[in-house]
Amino acid sequence: MGNNTSLNVLVVDDSLIIRRNISNILEELGHTVVSEATNGQEAITMYKEYKPDVVTMDITMPDMNGIDALELIRDFSPDVKIIMMTAHGQEDMVIKAIKAGAKAYILKPVTSIKVVESINKLFKQNLTQEHIGDDLGEFKEIDDDFTM
Repeated sequence: MGNNTSLNVLVVDDSLIIRRNISNILEELGHTVVSEATNGQEAITMYKEYKPDVVTMDITMPDMNGIDALELIRDFSPDVKIIMMTAHGQEDMVIKAIKAGAKAYILKPVTSIKVVESINKLFKQNLTQEHIGDDLGEFKEIDDDFTM
């Protein structure tokens, strides 16, 4: 999988502003947002319909949270690539999400560097210098807290 590959992404968050932000970042990076969902239940429906390459999944949502949705999606799609989105102070939820099968996570606020990093992690790509600025350190610090 080369660095220029465009991915189909499903963006799941109950906040419209955050969904727009994530969608904009993904599209600027050359990916396609196939759909958006506002809760875990919608995420499952949209996932079955669009079979995206990647899902960005908020943890805390009404009706069904991101971890429950992740577990249900994994039941019928074990190789699903999900990036969990989480706020500060939800570290225990992140560990739960990783145990449930999340392959990467981003601590909000979402930035394009964090998105590039987590997508690279999903596909074990080599980082391309053009996308990565000097803000890499901020992500690395966050990453070190969760080495398991």
